[in-house]
Amino acid sequence: MKTLSRRERQIMEILYARGQATAGEVQEAMADAPSYSAIRAMLRILEDKGHVQHTSDANRYVYRPVESPERARKNALRDLVGSLFEGSVERAVAALVEPGKLKKEELDRLADLIDRARKGE
Repeated sequence: MKTLSRRERQIMEILYARGQATAGEVQEAMADAPSYSAIRAMLRILEDKGHVQHTSDANRYVYRPVESPERARKNALRDLVGSLFEGSVERAVAALVEPGKLKKEELDRLADLIDRARKGE
């Protein structure tokens, strides 16, 4: 899937939170929203990119995300690691795990995830 602009990400966040929405509902939920026609155009672009699909309900389109928020996050993170960290998960994690930035509980959970990954769980 293609990357998203800031506005497209905002729209996707609204659709993930609501499950589905019309262009008008997206506009109402968006802070500093652009015009209704701009929202419709962005939804059309998101559909062309494969992020949303629509169904017709009377005389309006109802949009919903194509994939789950979890899958979308994983795909976005994979793209980010690929482009900014040359595909290195280690570099990406190292950039996030700076001394004093994480709480002990967060570090413990990360250590547990690493242990489970080592064991192949």
